[in-house]
Amino acid sequence: MAKVLEGPGMGLLQKWGLKTPNYVVVSSGDEFDQLANANDWLAKSKLVVKAHEALGSRFKLGLVKVGLDLAQAKSAVRDMLGKQVESVTIREVIVSESIDHKEEYYVSAKSTREGVEIMATTYGGVEVEANWEKVKRILVGIGESPTDSELLALSKDAGFTGDTAAKMAEFLKKLYICFDNEDAQYLEINPVVKDGNGDLVALDAVTLLDGDAKFRHKDWNFPFAAEFGRAYTKNEEEVMAVDAKVKGSVKLIEIPGGNIAMLPAGGGASVYYSDAVVARGGKLANYAEYSGDPPDWAVEVLTDKVCSLPNLKHIIVGGAIANFTDVKKTFGGIINAFRKAKAEGKLDGVKIWVRRGGPNEKQGLASMRSLQDEGFDIHVFDRTTPLTDIVDMAMAAKS
Repeated sequence: MAKVLEGPGMGLLQKWGLKTPNYVVVSSGDEFDQLANANDWLAKSKLVVKAHEALGSRFKLGLVKVGLDLAQAKSAVRDMLGKQVESVTIREVIVSESIDHKEEYYVSAKSTREGVEIMATTYGGVEVEANWEKVKRILVGIGESPTDSELLALSKDAGFTGDTAAKMAEFLKKLYICFDNEDAQYLEINPVVKDGNGDLVALDAVTLLDGDAKFRHKDWNFPFAAEFGRAYTKNEEEVMAVDAKVKGSVKLIEIPGGNIAMLPAGGGASVYYSDAVVARGGKLANYAEYSGDPPDWAVEVLTDKVCSLPNLKHIIVGGAIANFTDVKKTFGGIINAFRKAKAEGKLDGVKIWVRRGGPNEKQGLASMRSLQDEGFDIHVFDRTTPLTDIVDMAMAAKS
């Protein structure tokens, strides 16, 4: 799952007809000043200023300011930007219109094995957790859509009455359409409130999308939120950009301080090898994987980033026996990057360990072994070697 920050999440809601407050996302005080001159609502409304980062408990951390006029909002924006909170530096702030309201509601849609669970309750905001047993839900089967009568029944069951029940049913319908069309896996709006016209408005949203579906959405021009309490590195962002363009998958997360780099084939292998390294007292320099038969150039980009990690002693190129990922082709991308890295002096003193099976494995493994003749410290094994034996060998080898 790929988390989307509040600003682009609100944009997706608006796209499918759900009402949100006016808002802007800014990365500098000067940018906010320019937007204030171009947007009358910023001067006419009470404002909310929030850190636009993947952080929980923003209220408790002092990263949400409410009921501000424009001058106060400008001051809050400048105070927040650049602030260090644990390992996170506040790089963006979202400024939104404050909506006066008396009641707060909760709605969400969540992907499950059976389909999509749609939930609603009149207990929203901070009250939802204490009243979770009052949350009502329906299950929409795979390949199905909720009917108007089902959504109205859910709305009434959740405690909505009269005109509000009908409006909430329509709101839930749009929520599901957004969820389904945007390849979402979780979409929560808390709170939903009534504005002065009686319309339902989404004040805040938690949006988790299927990141691997990005190639289907040309308007997903926003970055996904970092998942590890820090901003993505340049290398990580470049691999993500490649991942969004290709069939199959390439992934990279850097781990500072490690000296054993991972280049496994498949998500299962990546976890298997990473666990083996840690269990044997090793220090991982990264998490990575390539799978789904990606093109050789995409694997080459990933490998180039892995070879650029500092202080490496070992690179483990591991994988099980592939069903359809072409070993020769993907190894071709890895070999190209290895040669480039060696020419740049990046692999001096680095030992490379390879274990793989699958389509065209003999040709792929032979190409890897031929790197020995080019001065690489490389050790290549086929499907007859147990997967984690190469981890044992790497850990036992003298650096």
